[in-house]
Amino acid sequence: QVQLVESGGDLVKPGGSLRLSCVSSGSAESIYAMGWYRQAPGKQRELVAMIGTGGATEYAESVKGRFTTSRDNSKNTMFLQMNMLKSEDTAVYYCCAAANVAGTDGLHWGRGTQVTVSS
Repeated sequence: QVQLVESGGDLVKPGGSLRLSCVSSGSAESIYAMGWYRQAPGKQRELVAMIGTGGATEYAESVKGRFTTSRDNSKNTMFLQMNMLKSEDTAVYYCCAAANVAGTDGLHWGRGTQVTVSS
């Protein structure tokens, strides 16, 4: 099993910054790509950013140039640096990981952290 715990969500004013963290633990044999998703009230969950084991990244068009994801494999931690935040970035942010547990590949999720952008 893989446990993912997000932290760093907060209330911030438009134009502000936040840094989210996701710490992974458990008995995964391998963790492949990891990513950040978000879900705003009344909307579907959407991909924000993802990062592969080699550090390659992809971003949603809406966050390119403002968000940066990184990964510290030695600390089993993934980060999402969010700058120039907008009200439309308000959502619950979820960490996910593609991992192999006991020989089975699967997608694992954290419980989310709330980000609210409001003046």
